[in-house]
Amino acid sequence: MSAESPGHKPGIRSFFSNALRTKKSRQTLRKNSLSRSMTDLRLAARSSADEPPPPMPDLAPLQAHRLKYTQTHAQLDSQLGERRDYTTMIHTLGLLEVDDGFEPAHKDNERREPGEGDIAKLSPGVWRYIANFLNPADAASLAFASITLYRRLGTRPFMELKRLENSDHRLNFLIGLDESLPHHLLCFPCARYHRRTQEGQERLKPSHVVNPLFNCPNAQNSLNPQPRSRITHARTIPFSFVQLTMRAFRFGPQYGIQPQDLGRRWQRDDWSFTSRFYIHEGRLLMRVISQTFAAPGLTPSAMRLLLYSREDYWPYFSACAHWRDGELMPACKCALEHIPKPRETGGLQGLEHKVKDRLHGQRFDPNALTSLCGFCRPMRRCPECPSEYLIEVKLAEDKSDPRGTVFKQAIVVTRWTDLGDGTTPAGLQWGAINGKRDDYDCFTHAHYAKRGIASVFEAAFTADTLPGQRVISMNPKKKKLGESGHGWY
Repeated sequence: MSAESPGHKPGIRSFFSNALRTKKSRQTLRKNSLSRSMTDLRLAARSSADEPPPPMPDLAPLQAHRLKYTQTHAQLDSQLGERRDYTTMIHTLGLLEVDDGFEPAHKDNERREPGEGDIAKLSPGVWRYIANFLNPADAASLAFASITLYRRLGTRPFMELKRLENSDHRLNFLIGLDESLPHHLLCFPCARYHRRTQEGQERLKPSHVVNPLFNCPNAQNSLNPQPRSRITHARTIPFSFVQLTMRAFRFGPQYGIQPQDLGRRWQRDDWSFTSRFYIHEGRLLMRVISQTFAAPGLTPSAMRLLLYSREDYWPYFSACAHWRDGELMPACKCALEHIPKPRETGGLQGLEHKVKDRLHGQRFDPNALTSLCGFCRPMRRCPECPSEYLIEVKLAEDKSDPRGTVFKQAIVVTRWTDLGDGTTPAGLQWGAINGKRDDYDCFTHAHYAKRGIASVFEAAFTADTLPGQRVISMNPKKKKLGESGHGWY
């Protein structure tokens, strides 16, 4: 019964049933739209079979940038920035595998075939002809290589080394035997190896103490002395100690001593000294700190008595052979002038000082920190040798004062230097600091052109703490007057 029939009674149930009933017009519209969409899809499929597919849309700008960056930096290491070549890495891994074909020809290799037969195929005349193209040291090394070569060449290469004009070649040949003689030490005045008499117990001692490391017939020969370098007044370091330290570094502890065994603390002529050694890139570095108390207001003559030794007229502190040339000593005297002078407290002058201090809100302290000027503050580097100097004025405790704990102003001179690799006293660094070579330029040398000796040394013992001073030349005008000059004294 429909709602329009006369027998229908309206009610809530009939209202909801009529509201939720689906109308025929809506079903017809839905069927018509579905049939039309299916027809469109069939037509699109037929047309796509005949025509090529449309092009893909371009990437978004951000995605295109990421793709380009990935392709560009695919071979770069994100940490080091180095380009990685995987082909080279694979070949390297292949060579590192155990393979008899890549086994090195070393003397400890038992599988190596002996080459004595190939050497013996050549006549002695041919080997002597080959040795004529070599210098005496290389010819002796060739004859020393094997018993077969010695039989072919004979004793002639060794007899050439005994000649006086070939003394340098003889030393070069003997230096190459260092690794095979751990219990001996090369003596350069004698040009031969001596047995070590204090093996493993060698220690640095003052110059006036007899401290032989081996029995040498030229030990008392003043015309042919052992090579040594001056550390401070009455303290030197023989070249044999540099040899022992560097031999232990290269070959093992049984060949010498450690660098920390060379460090010392001592006092002499009211000066206190501290030395320390360190090995960097195959060279022995040395630092010497010299300190003494200085009174304020010293006269020029009093400054000379404080700085110079009366025995040899060298500075008490550590200095290279070029200390007379340049501004090292004038800088030390300038630093002494900055020590504050005590004021007179009596009379009108003392009252005037008190009034001025009160007006300026200051208080005079004779033990205040002393600031140096632009002339004496910078660190000095010797242009002729690997040596650097730092001059400071500090407060230090005078433990010898009978009044107890007393702090006084003290001048501190620190020197950093490079002693060389310890192979020969004719080396570049050792010869330069002793004034025997003039072909060294510390500002253009590869080791210290960009980084100073002090920075290298202090970085090895302190955590990121380096001398905070700029480095300037000790002799900016490059005048070599020596004792003829007037500024050094």
